[in-house]
Amino acid sequence: MTWAHRIDELAAGQPLSESEAESLFAAVFDRGVPDLELGGLLALLEQRQMSQQELVGVLAALSTRVFQMTAPDTQWRPVLMPSYGALREQPNLLPLLAISLQRLGIPVLAHGMLSGENGVASAYIFRELGIMPCASLAQAQQELQTGHLAFVPTGALAPALADLLALRVRLGGGALARVLARLADPFGGGALQLIPAEHAQERAVLQALLCDVEKSALLFETRDGDPVVDAQCRPGIELVRDGVVRLLFDAEVTPRCAHPLPAAHDLKGTAHWISGVLEGRIPMPVPIANQFACCLYGTGYAQDLNQAKAIAAVETGSLAAA
Repeated sequence: MTWAHRIDELAAGQPLSESEAESLFAAVFDRGVPDLELGGLLALLEQRQMSQQELVGVLAALSTRVFQMTAPDTQWRPVLMPSYGALREQPNLLPLLAISLQRLGIPVLAHGMLSGENGVASAYIFRELGIMPCASLAQAQQELQTGHLAFVPTGALAPALADLLALRVRLGGGALARVLARLADPFGGGALQLIPAEHAQERAVLQALLCDVEKSALLFETRDGDPVVDAQCRPGIELVRDGVVRLLFDAEVTPRCAHPLPAAHDLKGTAHWISGVLEGRIPMPVPIANQFACCLYGTGYAQDLNQAKAIAAVETGSLAAA
């Protein structure tokens, strides 16, 4: 089938089968589609929400193009944090959650771009906090094995994915590339993935996908697509495991009155604020403490959610977290 024929089919609204989606994106990831046709294909795919069967096929193509890592030899699942937020309405607090988990000995691997499009990239904040990006997966593996947190640039984790994300500068959009980046899994299903959805329809599709491929993940909605919940108003948080969905926290209806947050685009202010929380001088926002508890339960650090809430309350100094 020619690329022109495929473009005509997509333009007519015809869905892709799982195998068609896998073949198409295998060619996309391997740079097997000419630039003009690639722009047309991606533009058409950006205009609609991909179906579950299409995403299963795309994920199959992606999984063979993400370099694999070995989970550290601990009794807890590693936590996998993708940092590909689209907007920046709140400060980037991914490093706060990541470091809080790592301090308990839970392996944490964060991955993302080295620069921020519309805000402060996680790489910048980690650097301010003394954590440098890993130059290779071998270095990241060593960091995890020795109990340290690892941040891996997308280009080192999945070069094909980094290329697709880079096309956003030329083509605009990029929602599909961000979704795929959040699903990238170097642990082959052995990690607890933090999967943010940008709206309810996307969450429903991702929930069905995660059940279908039997991933272990925390699924929730965030306005900017970050893997850390809204620090002022917690969304519903679901644990997806072995094809079963369990609601861990209901969504809050109104924002809580919390300690003032740093400005969204203030790099040094955000890093200083995170340091204050980690040192106990500033209370951790309760929604993030709740997500921290979900991670403790999802990784196996806590035997049940009540124990996870109690540990989170002690570790974060937030009795409301329990």
